[in-house]
Amino acid sequence: MRAKSSLCKTVLSVLLLSSLLMLGSVPGLSRDKNETIDATAFGTGTQLGRNIGVTLIIYEWSTAEDRQVLVDAFKQGSNKGLVNALQKMKAVGHMNITGTLGTDVSFIRLIQTPTGRKIRFITNRQIRFGEAYSDSPTMAFDLSGGELDLNDQDKSKSTGVLYPAAQLTIGDTWGVDHQPQSERLET
Repeated sequence: MRAKSSLCKTVLSVLLLSSLLMLGSVPGLSRDKNETIDATAFGTGTQLGRNIGVTLIIYEWSTAEDRQVLVDAFKQGSNKGLVNALQKMKAVGHMNITGTLGTDVSFIRLIQTPTGRKIRFITNRQIRFGEAYSDSPTMAFDLSGGELDLNDQDKSKSTGVLYPAAQLTIGDTWGVDHQPQSERLET
């Protein structure tokens, strides 16, 4: 009986070890060429007068097909359709804001500019327990997003905007409506 138990433990250990080794060798799961962008957000709105650290880790860029899925979802279901489509997408990056655990980012787009590049990102915002418990009106702002304008010629001219809590509507360039918090970013 003891020999059988020992054999089972050994087999399970070998299977676990081999599966972990294979998991690390799969190209899509072993992300070794991430790009990390660190920025400082100068608080406005509810964060008035505070500096907040923001880190955007980019695993890969979203495709034109990903963008089209989001556009179609937004056309069909407005903000809620976009939220649902983002939930179904795989993570292409991760965003950390000082004081939070961070969140996976579902869409990151690269746009080349004459002086460098523009990076736009959007993902679902994590609703905090207190918001959900009190049925806070801020729950309607269920997206987080931002835009970074990176100037490769003069890094001091790089800027950006962070929308930690946003709701999108049709009409604006970005379509951000009534964001309770909007932070200026310096990279």
